[in-house]
Amino acid sequence: MWKWLHPYANPERAYALAGTLLPWFATLATLLIATGTILGLGFAPVDYQQGDSYRIIFIHVPAASMSMSAYMAMAVCAFIGLVWQIKLADIAAAAIAPIGAVLTLIALVTGASWGKPMWGAWWVWDARLTSELVLLFLYLGVIALYASFEDKVMAAKAAGILAIVGVINLPIIKYSVEWWNTLHQPNAITVGKSNNMPPEMLMPLLCNIFGFMMLIAALSTLRFRAEVLARNSMRPWVRALVAKEIK
Repeated sequence: MWKWLHPYANPERAYALAGTLLPWFATLATLLIATGTILGLGFAPVDYQQGDSYRIIFIHVPAASMSMSAYMAMAVCAFIGLVWQIKLADIAAAAIAPIGAVLTLIALVTGASWGKPMWGAWWVWDARLTSELVLLFLYLGVIALYASFEDKVMAAKAAGILAIVGVINLPIIKYSVEWWNTLHQPNAITVGKSNNMPPEMLMPLLCNIFGFMMLIAALSTLRFRAEVLARNSMRPWVRALVAKEIK
C-alpha cells in the first residue's frame, strides 16, 4: 500500500524533487499573500462592529489555521518515520517544527493585539487561546528534543512520539469555541456551512490562508534540502553537486 513512498526514501531523489517543487511553492506563496494582503488591508470594507481593527484577521486567521495544519503535517511525517523507519520523513518533521512554532507565535501575538480593543485585555485564559499556547509549547518541545540528542535516530523517535501525542490538542483548538463558552469569536470560515462573511472579505482571507500554506511548504522544503545535504555531506552525489556549483 505504501510502496509509492519507497522511492522517496532515497536522499538524492528526494532532494531533486524538493528542488523542483520549491520555486512553485515560493511563487504561489508570494502571489497569494501579496494579493490577499493588499485586498484585505486596502479594499475590503470596514466591519460595522469592529471598524478597521478587524483587518488583523487577514494575518491572524491564516497563521492560526496553518499553525494547526503544519503540526498535523509534522505529526504525519513523524508517524511515517517511526513506523516505516524512513529517515527523510524524520528530516521533514524536523524541518516543519520551527516554521510551525513561528506561525503559532504570530497567531498568539496578532490574537492578543486583536483582543485588546475587543475584550479590553491582551490575554485571557480563554479555551482557544490557552490551547493555542499549548500548541506553541508542543512545537518548542519537539524542537528541543530534536536538538537534545547527538544520536539523530534517538532524537527523531523522542520528538516523533511527542508530536504524535500532541495531535490530541488540535481538535481542542478547533472545537473549543463550540465545546465551551468562550470569549473567542466563532470560526471565521466553516467548511460545509454558509458563511456570513461578504465576498470582499472572504476572498482576501482565503488567498492568505492558501498563501500561508504555500509559504509553509516553501520554507519547509528549503530547510529539508539543507538538512539532507548536511546529513549526506560525504556522499558522492553531494560532492558532485558541490563541485558543479563551484564551477
